[in-house]
Amino acid sequence: MPWRRLQNLQAVRGLVTPPPCYGERHQCLPRGFLQVRHESSTSKPAGTPEPYPSSYSSSSPPSSAPSSSSSQHHSGSRATEDNASPSSREEKAIDPRLPELGRLIQDDYAAFKTHYSTPRYPIVLAHGLLGFDEWRVAGPYLPSIHYWRGIKDAFARNGIECITTTVPRTGSIETRAAALSSQITQHARGRSVNIVAHSMGGLDARYLISRLCPLTFRVRSLTTVATPHRGSSAADMLFRDIGPDLLPRLYAVLDRLHVDSGAFAQLTTAYVNDHFNRVVPNDPDVQYFSFGATASPHLLSVFRLSHDLMELVEGPNDGLVSVRSSRWGEYMGTLDGVTHLDLINWTNRIKRLAARLGIVTERFNAVAFYLGVADMLAKEGF
Repeated sequence: MPWRRLQNLQAVRGLVTPPPCYGERHQCLPRGFLQVRHESSTSKPAGTPEPYPSSYSSSSPPSSAPSSSSSQHHSGSRATEDNASPSSREEKAIDPRLPELGRLIQDDYAAFKTHYSTPRYPIVLAHGLLGFDEWRVAGPYLPSIHYWRGIKDAFARNGIECITTTVPRTGSIETRAAALSSQITQHARGRSVNIVAHSMGGLDARYLISRLCPLTFRVRSLTTVATPHRGSSAADMLFRDIGPDLLPRLYAVLDRLHVDSGAFAQLTTAYVNDHFNRVVPNDPDVQYFSFGATASPHLLSVFRLSHDLMELVEGPNDGLVSVRSSRWGEYMGTLDGVTHLDLINWTNRIKRLAARLGIVTERFNAVAFYLGVADMLAKEGF
């Protein structure tokens, strides 16, 4: 590893800080409130805990989310932010840091179940950074690419109402949340919805719930999947590699290309912990669920470098988001052997082919996972 990257890694360590707890609801703020602050913020309220404790008791923002009385209907143990405990699992070599983070999910979503319950409210799918609903690379000449590959169709086959959304790919959280709210209003005005969000989409949804306070629809639950609720040290390293001298030039180039760059700085650990989490508390009328993921990428994986560096700073991760950062509200568990892209079914076709050839054993199917999320929401009464 080059010495310069080691220096950057040491610098990143100092940025990983937990959010303080703000259980009370704040009044809705006008657009333009949430701005990226480039100056460093060192002031913290009294009682701010040390970085990433193994349990989050009085210092946990998720404590404002109520526990569902119907949680016993869903099979399998779960860990909340206040009481994380692993379930029994097959014996294998696992990261010793994982047990304190909650249940390790290994084969629960390897195959489809014979039946999935239907949620009471429609599911809104919110994509992450650089995401989209449907992308036509060559117009009508080639098949389109779907962000939620196969998931929307599986919902339809199982009678689950689903709304897919598209927000600015690299826009700020504020901009993306406004677009998300507008599209939900368009498709579900006057109704209640469940939001299921991947990656940055979870931050958009949290901002929508807490700050935009929509009156045209009601969010009943938010389920986040590998969302960087405490930022990502991968974003920290990216900004440090670019450096303060080149950063303004990069922003200028992006502006000339009409590319919104608001999202990038808002994914750093410093921004999410010191700013976002302070002003975006949980809504006590919304149930919050979350999943994390961990994997050991192969040598040719695009996540190899980011995973290894994040492993030193934050611990187990999926290549872009750590397990600790993914925990929010009622933590449902950690998906083992699953990367950030596996979670949206982009790489699973290759893995399924390898499984058919007997090269590997298929242990995760993204479509089965999201059907499982829908089933869980239905059994929770949502």
